Amino acid sequence: MSTVPLNDLRVALVHHWLVGMRGGEKVLEALCRIFPQADVYTLVSEPGAVSETIRQHRITTSWIQRLPRASQYYSHYLPFLPFAIEQFDLSVYDLVVSSDAVVSKGVITRPETCHICYCHTPMRYAWSAYHTYVRAIESSWKRRLVPFFMNYLRTWDLASAARVDYFVANSQTVANRIAKYYRREAEVIFPPVALSSFSIAHATDNYFLAVGQLVPYKRFDLAIEAFNRLKYPLVIVGEGPEYSKLKRNAGDNIRFVGRLSDAELSRSLSRCRALVFPGEEDFGMVVVEAHACGRPVIALSQGGALETVVPEVNGLMFAEESAEGLTNAVQRFVCLESQFQPQLIRETAAPFDENRFSAELTSFISDRIEEHRDRFKTAPRKWTPASRDP
Repeated sequence: MSTVPLNDLRVALVHHWLVGMRGGEKVLEALCRIFPQADVYTLVSEPGAVSETIRQHRITTSWIQRLPRASQYYSHYLPFLPFAIEQFDLSVYDLVVSSDAVVSKGVITRPETCHICYCHTPMRYAWSAYHTYVRAIESSWKRRLVPFFMNYLRTWDLASAARVDYFVANSQTVANRIAKYYRREAEVIFPPVALSSFSIAHATDNYFLAVGQLVPYKRFDLAIEAFNRLKYPLVIVGEGPEYSKLKRNAGDNIRFVGRLSDAELSRSLSRCRALVFPGEEDFGMVVVEAHACGRPVIALSQGGALETVVPEVNGLMFAEESAEGLTNAVQRFVCLESQFQPQLIRETAAPFDENRFSAELTSFISDRIEEHRDRFKTAPRKWTPASRDP
């Protein structure tokens, strides 16, 4: 199969929102490097919160951008997001690549346009983490209303999956979810990790580290409960709606430091005793980043961690999603801590380098573009006079 020169294509990149540089935005950043000519479409953008690589592209936002405090409270506008994403006019593009965990794949394209979705997960609060989110809602009237709205959102989400020509999943875990909820196949291409940005520290400090957005499914509540018992120092990096509740429940040995710069996060990862990863993740780029720093990870044995953590080589795993399960794992880690070899741990991160991501995704897209074009290479119909009986 011949490949199509990607730099000759008119390309649109679609991402749900650009208000920070978490895992999804790092994937978009890599896509921007692959497609320097691409235009970027997003519901809401806060230019100062994303990298220069992304800002160099033409960014088009939706009407959600004009709503009050949209860059802070974008998630509160969830009922309007499906409608907003459908308003983008992408009719001039040959290729659309959506980076999706919410509604990005719902854009409408021409039949001739090849739409490839890099899926971080099917909308988790509508599907895999639905009950976790519902249990975390403190308002009783909201908890009663959410099931009705989520029923509509699932219907739209399933319908919009049919608009995608080809799915790429960021892990086998997500590929399995795509098969379960959308009944579609997906190629697995692990997300990019800038391994060169991380290094092994000469010495470590006496603290454990937890990193991520403070939302229910990441289960920081388990980390706080476990470390309240253990009394070991725990540093929590991140912001989110669960901050106040988690802070109230945390003991004096637990410190919240908010959002860190890339350099500060790299330093924190390289000097911690271990990264604590208590919830089920789609992939978990921070796990690979910790490994790139030569640091072990204590992770729940579910989701993406199963594809990155090698027990007793670059971390430990615990089976039960509970504070007791995590407590036991940390205690076991303390007994085995001296056995972990930083250089060996770093080597386990090598398969996730960003150069590998670019090569694999470029090859996949080139092949799918050619395949998609072949569908429209129908020969013109020939006309012949109808035969007549003599």
